[in-house]
Amino acid sequence: MNKKERIISGKTALGIELGSTRIKGVLIDLQGNVLGVGIHDWENSLIDNIWTYSLEEIHTGIQNCYASLKKAVQDTYGVTLQTVGSIGISAMMHGYMALDRDGNQLAPFQTWRNTNTQKAADELTELFDFNIPLRWTAAHLYQRILDGEEHTARLDYVSTLSAYIHRKLTGKRVIGIGDAAGMFPIDSDTCDYDATMLEKFNKLLEPYGFSWKAEEIFPKVLVAGEDAGALTPEGAAFLDVSGELKAGIPLCPPEGDAGTGMTATNSVAPRTGNVSAGTSTFAMIVLEKKLGRVYREIDMVTTPAGFPCAMSHANNGTSDLNAWVGLFGEFAELMGIKAAPGELFEKLYTESLKGDPICGGLLAYGYYSGENITMLNEGRLAFLRTPESRFSLANFMRVHLYTSLGAVKLGLDILMEDEKVKVERIMGHGGFFKTRGVGQRYLAAAVNAPVTVMDTASEGGAWGIALLAAYLIDRKPGEKLEEYLENRIFTGLSGETVMPDAKDTAGFQIFMERYKTGLSVEKAAIEAMNW
Repeated sequence: MNKKERIISGKTALGIELGSTRIKGVLIDLQGNVLGVGIHDWENSLIDNIWTYSLEEIHTGIQNCYASLKKAVQDTYGVTLQTVGSIGISAMMHGYMALDRDGNQLAPFQTWRNTNTQKAADELTELFDFNIPLRWTAAHLYQRILDGEEHTARLDYVSTLSAYIHRKLTGKRVIGIGDAAGMFPIDSDTCDYDATMLEKFNKLLEPYGFSWKAEEIFPKVLVAGEDAGALTPEGAAFLDVSGELKAGIPLCPPEGDAGTGMTATNSVAPRTGNVSAGTSTFAMIVLEKKLGRVYREIDMVTTPAGFPCAMSHANNGTSDLNAWVGLFGEFAELMGIKAAPGELFEKLYTESLKGDPICGGLLAYGYYSGENITMLNEGRLAFLRTPESRFSLANFMRVHLYTSLGAVKLGLDILMEDEKVKVERIMGHGGFFKTRGVGQRYLAAAVNAPVTVMDTASEGGAWGIALLAAYLIDRKPGEKLEEYLENRIFTGLSGETVMPDAKDTAGFQIFMERYKTGLSVEKAAIEAMNW
């Protein structure tokens, strides 16, 4: 059966991921091969000190993404896309989507980037003896209650973005366990919200007299492979505004971008790990046992199958780096040179390889927003150098690539050095690794371990959620997710492994010492720059 026949017969899976700067749809066959890609670019907005996307942006964005994919399939295969074998929805983890009984939005959608929940996160962490990061849904919910926001009395549904879209498509109030682990702590033994912590949370809220309990307004937790509903006629019309998409297509549990990143890099079994580097940067290490104590720098989440996983999540990744590349693009245009964005990134990233292992003594912070790992609730963009610094284009690019890994490296050090977590392989994916041999080399230096980037890495989480959708309909009886990925998807895929270079590793360590010392400058900038 050729690709066209697979599309016509529905021997396919569709994954759509709503990322921070791009909504991406990937259509695959049941062997994981990419058949078509659709893209819609977008950006979050800072409105009334809240990082958000409007419902209109969310709705039109996913519709435009699907239309882009549909056009790509039509142009490539001469086929009008009317059905697929299964669908999966993924989105940025964490955040706060609040709806009333009629499905109306009650408050602005708050993304993972918001750090306006310090009091709530601190109180819940102490109550649970479990780290509740500022961006988790539980922290957002409790902060809204502490702030006396009227809408909290009328809550009927609180979820992440992926679970919200999934409900629009299926009518089901469900969520994948990986994304659920960004809402509220998960008990990996029961694969559900932790019952003891739920009881404590509900008791904490008793004085407010709400008519709801947390488990009643949270979506139901599902693991990979479980039935999560099917596309309703209303859902089909919502996704494909042309009306040509047929209802009845099964959907896998909606997941967060961390879970899809693990899936896309075959990092769902203990002793495996991955680093997703883009607008935000996070490292996921699947554990064999629980950590020795609570760390505010480390999230405890799960894989899509329910294995416990330690997560070092940095709110800030490549946003500032991308802005600098855009500035260089403006300069090129001013000089009469037309350079495509992809070419700019490739040339500038590659130029960084000529830089010093210690970046010529330069220092940078790409803190567009607050950073939980370094305990800063606001962000300021900073580039620093001394008169003795070796200020060159190569060193400038190298320091901005290094600093994209800076905060996440602090969390990884806790896992590797303090907790002695064992990892047999680290996989990299995301835009940071798109230029071959650059970001991968710097990550290898940061973790002082081999780093592999698959040829599919640029497809990212949209490919990962498509694989979870394929697993829903094509797994063998009793076949575990890690077995399915290892034996049925990744056996035929190729990738490149980079070993750490001793000079790079030593240079990155020096950079990190300066990064930690220089945080006092970042703090001062936050205090001083209030305009």
